[in-house]
Amino acid sequence: MANTKESGTNAKNGKVEETRLEGFASTCSVLAVGVFVLTFMFQNFFIPSSSMASTLMVGDHVMVDRETLAPHARWAPFVHHRDVRRGDIVVFLKPVLENGDHMTMVKRVIGIPGDRIHLENGVVYLNGVAQPKPPTAAPNLAGYSDPYVDDFPAVDPAGRPGVTAEWAESLPSHVSNGDVVVPAGEYFVMGDNRDNSLDSRFWGFVPRGNILGRPIFVYWSIDVPEENEVHVPLGEQAQSTVDEMLHFFSKTRWGRTLHRLQ
Repeated sequence: MANTKESGTNAKNGKVEETRLEGFASTCSVLAVGVFVLTFMFQNFFIPSSSMASTLMVGDHVMVDRETLAPHARWAPFVHHRDVRRGDIVVFLKPVLENGDHMTMVKRVIGIPGDRIHLENGVVYLNGVAQPKPPTAAPNLAGYSDPYVDDFPAVDPAGRPGVTAEWAESLPSHVSNGDVVVPAGEYFVMGDNRDNSLDSRFWGFVPRGNILGRPIFVYWSIDVPEENEVHVPLGEQAQSTVDEMLHFFSKTRWGRTLHRLQ
């Protein structure tokens, strides 16, 4: 007579029971798939500034899809790929070095290769057509108007605070009949909060290779102070992390959990 303990068969229902070794192997397989997905297909990103307000709020932690906008991979035919489109929110490496490194940023794509862009009185004109302002953009409560920001590229960028020397020098070569023409393989990006955004108006186009992915939803949002769009010292980062842990429940914006971005 067969020993049911040795054969792994349940005597009552005749089903084969999973051994501990098989269970451990199944758990490891699930963990391996999870690590692969989180490492190669998705990435988390923290929103430090209000440049994308209020589409993205300071303190939002977003999940970034790294595959959709990535080059097509033959080894993963099941993964959907597509080109970058106007209106996409993208996470990218800033095209100019910041303290010797490429800073990671998030903005909205305003122009794709071949597009003609200019701003007049704060309104974006794309290929000659006025575009509506982002409905979620934070209002300029102070009523401050910046000629360079609102009438781009009509105002000379030379000596303008925030404008890189390289961009001030190369910008005229990309202007035709008052429009900035986006070159092949590059993109023009802006923050939804246009009055408070250091973007392509200040440092130029974003090369296609610098685009890392697109944020798809907010998985956690916490009320924290705004940071400048520069590298934050490690000491301040550690202090901020401790503060988030101590005030997790009271400062979490629960209503933004799993908020989808578009």
